[in-house]
Amino acid sequence: MFRIRTIIALALALAPQLRADEDLGEMWGTASEEAKYYPIVNIPIPATVPMRPGGLESLPDGRLAVGTRRGDIYFIKGAFDVPPKPEYHLFASGQDEIFTLSWRDGAMTAVTWGEATRISDTDGDEVADRYDTLSNNWGYAEGHEFAFGSKPDADGAITIALGLSGSYESHNLFRGWAVKVTPQGKMIPICSGLRSPGGVGANAQGAMFVIESQGPWNGCCSLKHLKPGAFLGHPASYNWYPFVPGMKAPELEPKSGSRMGIEKKRVKELIPPAVKFPYIKMGRSISGFRLATTGGKFGPFDGQLFLGDYTTSVIMRATTELVNGVWQGACYPFREGLSTGIMNVEFSPRGQLIAGGFTTNRQWPVRGTEPFALQRIDWNGVVPFEVKEINIRKDGFLLTFTKPINRETAARPDNYLVTTYTHIYHGAYGSPEVDQTTPRVLRAEPSADGLTVHLHLDKITEDHIHDFDLGKLTAQDGQPILHKKAYYTVNEIPRE
Repeated sequence: MFRIRTIIALALALAPQLRADEDLGEMWGTASEEAKYYPIVNIPIPATVPMRPGGLESLPDGRLAVGTRRGDIYFIKGAFDVPPKPEYHLFASGQDEIFTLSWRDGAMTAVTWGEATRISDTDGDEVADRYDTLSNNWGYAEGHEFAFGSKPDADGAITIALGLSGSYESHNLFRGWAVKVTPQGKMIPICSGLRSPGGVGANAQGAMFVIESQGPWNGCCSLKHLKPGAFLGHPASYNWYPFVPGMKAPELEPKSGSRMGIEKKRVKELIPPAVKFPYIKMGRSISGFRLATTGGKFGPFDGQLFLGDYTTSVIMRATTELVNGVWQGACYPFREGLSTGIMNVEFSPRGQLIAGGFTTNRQWPVRGTEPFALQRIDWNGVVPFEVKEINIRKDGFLLTFTKPINRETAARPDNYLVTTYTHIYHGAYGSPEVDQTTPRVLRAEPSADGLTVHLHLDKITEDHIHDFDLGKLTAQDGQPILHKKAYYTVNEIPRE
């Protein structure tokens, strides 16, 4: 009964506005085209293995480790083979709701609701026989209080994001905070203001980020920078500042019904989301994510973040950049058509993207219909025509493409449609898109090699998502763009 309650709680925290009879339909409508470049491969799961994938890790010996909802850890040989020939081995049991795994110095660290546990095999028989609590210095009492962890940083420490109590309040110690846990087990509070995080990880520059779900004080899902001492938006966790020596609580709380751009000037500790994911257009309940560092084995997107979505069963991309000392960036569609709700992703040594997850099929729907799945996205070596990355400039944006663009088409300003909008920053659940504008594209300047276009706009609006429709563009060889939409979050406009 406890597991039924907790999995329903997970659906509630991730996607509380969905109805059981809601038809999720297609997401971007590009699944068949995406398959020409990035086919999806099923990793078979034997009927005897009770697999509900949560945490994922690539082991040094070439096996895949999977932590499950029921608290088991399996080591899988052959998951990366072409085709996959998986052999499942039960390494550990007795945990609960494993959403994060990381391997370091011959031991596994699992992050669950109430603790981070170091799990090891001391006698070499391939079965864990030692379970050491690395840290449990935070409160846990009910089924919304999830915990998601990062991979170890250069010093071996992991960052853990702690969900609120009931998704709205913070009744237990450090709920709504991000904390760091050192290899020696010391817990260091980092920042407050989280609601219901779904994944933690570093970008290419080593800055740590967390995925946040739409909800109170969060108009849509977003990627937030875990800046030490910062406040990330949800004021329920203000009550734990007295437990952090040397860190002062913000003097002010945000005003409900305002805008993030206004409140960040009032509440100096408030850090706006780096990347906002427009609701429904780009997922509804974003989960685990991972940085691509494959050396080109996964195509032209190294240095970017790949993110799963629980409700819509898709994978997205995101890029980040530091502007005036503040992180911001863009998100892009990548791959739809996965079989279930995605809880986590992981890259294999061969450059394949592993995706695992499950669905409740109870109160909140998931577009993928399988109750659970372990799948792999491979790159077949063919480069799609995509907008690879968008970067801001003081007078507009620089668009970089994966293949040379048709320069004649790219030079026409009327081939680009840019709209902007933001969200109400309030304690109510979610937000409509508000304060819409339509900036005018003054000039479009393609580079000589056709790989970039500098768009000059008559206006850039801070605190707004800039919504790009690039559907009229084609590659130099006539190929249409695979995904026509991209979304850039402007927190700062470059001074130079």
